[in-house]
Amino acid sequence: MHQCADAVMRLRAEYLFERQKYDSIHFNFTNGFRADYAKWRTGKRILVDGNRVVWKQKTTPSDQPAVFWKYLEMVFSYAGTASLSKELTKVAFEEMQIGDVFIQGGFPGHAVIVVDMAENSQTGTKAFLLAQSYMPAQELQLLANPAAPNQSPWYYSEFQGNLTTPEWVFKKTDLKRFMY
Repeated sequence: MHQCADAVMRLRAEYLFERQKYDSIHFNFTNGFRADYAKWRTGKRILVDGNRVVWKQKTTPSDQPAVFWKYLEMVFSYAGTASLSKELTKVAFEEMQIGDVFIQGGFPGHAVIVVDMAENSQTGTKAFLLAQSYMPAQELQLLANPAAPNQSPWYYSEFQGNLTTPEWVFKKTDLKRFMY
């Protein structure tokens, strides 16, 4: 079970891990420390002492899934919406893609991820599905669309004003993307 930013980071990291793009897996801790999986897989481990964070060689190199999961657990402990929102790059709402994130960093903040999109070929209307985890930590779940509770979980790009989800309200300008 994860909190919201953890779920977003996990999906991103697992996507890259499965494609063996290890050098692209990295996240910043809230204090700004960059946690690179490329270093972790060489056997280095992150040591945290208050706000001081350092790498130290502790074990042998490994790309095993269990070792990767330990890396993610470390990231989940020290990164969140505040740090993730600083890492991501703003993207125009009209340019939304699967994998983009609506995020408001903070304590608390919140993040939801675009997990699917569709377009009506006749009208050009775009629809998208969102997923999230929340606090307390929970499993990743598709979000219901509170604007259409008895119809569909799809959100439509023509909405006016704010993007209202069951637990949070986002602006179109809260859309960001991983650029690495």
